[in-house]
Formats: sequence, structure tokens, C-alpha cells
Amino acid sequence: MGLGEWSGRLCCTAFLLAVVAVSVSSRHVAASDTSIANRVPRVLVLYPYDERIAATTAAGEALRSRLLEATNGKIDLFSEFLDLSRFPEGDHVARMARYLGEKYAPRRPDVVVALGKESASFVTANRGMIAPGAKIVAAGFGTASAEKISLPDDVIGAFTTFDILKTAEMARSLQPDARHLYIVGGSSDFDRGWLTTARAALEQFSKSYETTYLEDLTIDEFVERASRVPPDSIILALTVFKDREGRNFIPRDAIGQIAATASAPVYGPYETYIDHGVVGGNTVTFEALGRTVGDLVIDAIAGKPVSDLEAPQTYVVDARQLQRWGLAEKDLPPGTIQMHKERSLWEEHWVVLLAGGGLVLAQASIISVLLLERRRRRDAERSSRLHLLEAVHLNQSATAGALSSSIAHELNQPLSAIRNNAEAASVLLRSESPDRELIQQILLDIQEDDQRAGDIIDRMRGLLKKRSEIDWQEFDLNDVTSSAIHIIHGEAERRGIKLTSNQLPGELPVRADKVHVQQVILNLATNAMDSMLDAVPAGRTLSFATRLANEKVELQVSDTGDGIPEERLNSIFEPFYTTKQAGTGLGLSIARAIVETYGGTICADNRPEGGAVFRVALPLAHREEQSR
Repeated sequence: MGLGEWSGRLCCTAFLLAVVAVSVSSRHVAASDTSIANRVPRVLVLYPYDERIAATTAAGEALRSRLLEATNGKIDLFSEFLDLSRFPEGDHVARMARYLGEKYAPRRPDVVVALGKESASFVTANRGMIAPGAKIVAAGFGTASAEKISLPDDVIGAFTTFDILKTAEMARSLQPDARHLYIVGGSSDFDRGWLTTARAALEQFSKSYETTYLEDLTIDEFVERASRVPPDSIILALTVFKDREGRNFIPRDAIGQIAATASAPVYGPYETYIDHGVVGGNTVTFEALGRTVGDLVIDAIAGKPVSDLEAPQTYVVDARQLQRWGLAEKDLPPGTIQMHKERSLWEEHWVVLLAGGGLVLAQASIISVLLLERRRRRDAERSSRLHLLEAVHLNQSATAGALSSSIAHELNQPLSAIRNNAEAASVLLRSESPDRELIQQILLDIQEDDQRAGDIIDRMRGLLKKRSEIDWQEFDLNDVTSSAIHIIHGEAERRGIKLTSNQLPGELPVRADKVHVQQVILNLATNAMDSMLDAVPAGRTLSFATRLANEKVELQVSDTGDGIPEERLNSIFEPFYTTKQAGTGLGLSIARAIVETYGGTICADNRPEGGAVFRVALPLAHREEQSR
């Protein structure tokens, strides 16, 4: 069939571009020896019908785009619509030839492109009047049609052949259980010619079905008959340019009405039937054909040898119709183009998915590194805590050793009292009339002295106990300060040092390890007592004070010793820094490590009246109203 078949087709979409494989036919046209020079080439495109026919429009627009692209716009393009379907009379053809001959007399075309066999017949018959000496390129119909119209050998052909049998075979592959075959054709001369061609092409194929030709009907009858076909039917739609009542149609619109209510799938040989309810068929993409014709024209203008071309067909289907009729995609011929197929998430957004995947991998890598770093940090913190605990334990042992003589002396007092009371009770019990009330009082004294000895031993045990974890707890700083004072009380008395305490009334809650904070106080107290060795005995005073300051609990430990040299105030908390001959230089360093572990600060300064003062500040665990 020829270009007239195109009238049923829509303009091709860009993604249906096909690479047109061509075969060289027996017809060959020798190109001229010289190309057009010194002016812009002129190309005239003849359309057989009017501008509403989608098929010729699609091919023509693709041709124009290819020529403009190849020449960078340096080309004159002319278009003429012959309207031969509505005005086929000889008088009209003659008038059109005279009109075009006069119109293009000042600007004779170098190449004339005839789309469809009607245009080819027109221009070959009137070429001397319209474009004498121009090269003719004919396109949009098959070699059989070229022979029927006796196409001259010097006319270059870009031939297309619509094979209805291939469309039928595709339908059979999709509907292997079908038992009925319906072929639809209209009442125009072109429609009848198509029906004749189809009968011959489908002669053997139709023997496998109960075959019915729906022809010479009104459009309403076509629609009604198609709506009543059995479900196991195949409907092949050719063209309906005109129905029995003489009404004219654009074939794609007529076939669209039929397919809308059909009770079985409809197939057709034209790409323009896609989007009008047709499943699909074997066809030629007109945009690809137009670009192929454009390449022929470019070669002809350039004076290159050119030959006839045969544009291959391809299978095109509407993916929505496959889904509508439950037809399997796997049964399609290889290489079938599926229009309107919903792309998968990967196909639709592969760039975004790749970028997102890369981002996720990058984030995962960063997170892995951060987790590893976090683990290393935790291991380092755990190791640091273990080292701190070890250092604190050693410091506690050293403190206990330094206070051992005082603690022994302090412990000896309740033990001696227990012994003396026990001896007195024994004497009273041996008397003839023991004083029971006095003996009862002696026993109470023994119990109190035993409690005093037990408290001293518990404080000593707390100093010597070794632990593997920090014991976080909430406690009153005033209580811990009082406990530390009790521990050093005996040593202070031995050294002739007066202890004073000025604690803020009420609770001063902090959250830390109670034993560690006590050790800080003991370190500061022993350092303070050591600093007062050279002071006048009557002036040796060690003072403790607690207060609230800026939502923190502050403890002050001050002495009346020699103070700290100004140049050393910033160094006394460094490890191994000491001013004592037998000192290790770790007491204050450990005190700072403990305080900072619990979010606090420690600093030292000299008192105006002499001596030094150390201030320890720890975060307040919870704010309460403090009595003043």
C-alpha cells in the first residue's frame, strides 16, 4: 500500500526513531557531477492530501528537520498540499500543475520530494512545467505501486511496504486461542484497494479461522458489529476513509470509534492507530522514513550517487492495550517497541537511584567510620577510667599510709576505753552488792566506744578499697566534707593544727563517686597540713567552707601556710609537680582528674592574709531552696 495509508496515522513520537536499514534495489540513479554552488539549494515537498493527514505531516516534518539540521538552516524549503483525495478530477490536477509551474518559475526547485504515489504520479507527469531539471525523490509507497504508476528510472525511491500478514501473525502470537478473524475496511477507492490486497495476503492465514470481512458499512454499523464479535476474535483494521453513506473520515478517528467498544482486541498496520484503542501492528515509523528521505535529498544536492531505498518495518504496540486485554508481553515478536509502557522505578529514576545509592554508601561508610571511632573513643574512655581508678586507689593507699599513725592513735582511744570499762565492770561484778545501774552505764559506754572504733575502721576500709567501676551516686557534699574532716582529725591534732568548718546549711547535692570526692578533699587537706610545718603552732588553721555559686556547689579548703609562689600557680596541678622532698607530685594532679571527670573545676590562689585557698566546684545535681 502507498502513502495514502499514512492518513490513518499520528505523528511519530521522538523515541520511535528507528535506524532505517536499507537494501539497494535494481534501480540506480547516477548523480550529477557537480553540486549546486553559489546559492542556497531549494527543495519542494509535495503532499498528496491536505495538512490534516497525520501520516504525511509526520514524515514531512521529520524530513524538514533533517534538512535544516544537515544544512545548518541554509536551505529554502517549500511545501504544497495537492488535496488529491478530495479533488481527484483531471481539471483540478491540470490547474494545480499550471499554478505550481507559474509560482516556481522564478525559483525553480533543485529537488522535489513527492510523498505518496499520488504526488509521485503528479510530479513525474508535470515535471517539465514545475521543476525542469530537478531531481525527484519519491517516498511512502512500495515497489509494486511504483511499477503500477510506471515510475521513471531517474526518480529516486524511498519505498515502504505495509505487510498486513505480519500484523496478523503478531496477533496470532498474542492470541493463540483465537478462533475468529475479522477484517475491517471502508468504502473509498483506497479502502477497497486495501481490502483486495489484504484478501490476497491473508489467503492462507485466514484458513485457520472463521473469517469475516466487515466492509461497505456505515460507521455506526462498524461500531455495532465490532462490539458483538466473540471474545476469541482477532480484528484487523485497515482504513476507513469513507463509509457506505459517503461520509469522509480520517482513518485513525474511524478506527478509534470501532476499537472503543470492540469486544475483542483490534490490530492495525499503522503507527497512528496507537492512542486510538488499537493494540498495535507491523508498521513503518514515518519520522524515520522522513529522516531517510532527508539523507537522500542531502546526497542528491551534494551531487553524490544515490540509489533506491527500502525502509524496513517494525512492530509497535500500545502497552496499555496489552494490559487491557490481558495479552502477554513475552509473546511479542523480538524487538517490538512498546509505547506508553510504564517504566520501572529503576528505568524512571536510575540516575537519582544511583546518586542516592552512592550517597547511602557514602553515608554508610561515614557512619561505619564514626561508629568505629565511637568504639575507639569508648575504649579509650574506659581505659582512661581504669587508669584513673588505679591512680585514685594508689593515692588512697598513700593517704592511708600517711595517716596511719594518726588513725592508729585515734583507734587506740576507743579501744583503751573499752578495755578500761570492761575491767571496771569486772570489778563491780565481783563485789558483794554490784551496782546494776553503774554496770549498765559501763556497758553503754563500751557500745559507744565500739561504734567509734567501727566508724574509724570503715573510713579506713573505704580508703583502701579497690574498685573497677565508677560508682555514680547522688550525695550531699556537706556529708562528704564532714567525713573527710573526721579522717584527718587525729593527724591534725598530732600536728597541732586547728580544724574549722563553715558549711552552708541544708543539702548540697552533687552527682559523682562519693569516695573519689572524699579523696579530693583528703588530698587538699594533707597538702595544706604539709604547707603549715614551718608556721607558728598557734597560727596553724585548716578551714573548710561550702557554698552555692552560679548553679554549682563550691568547696573551699584554705590554710595558713606559706602560700604558693605566683609563678607556680598555673603549674601545681601538673603531674609530678611538687615542692616537697618526699612528695610524688601526683596528689593535686589526681584531684584535678577526678574533679574534671565529674564536670567540675579546681583552682588555687593565695589568701591576702597569708596561706593558700583551693576551690572545687561541682555541678548541682538538683536545685532546692537553700536556707540562709
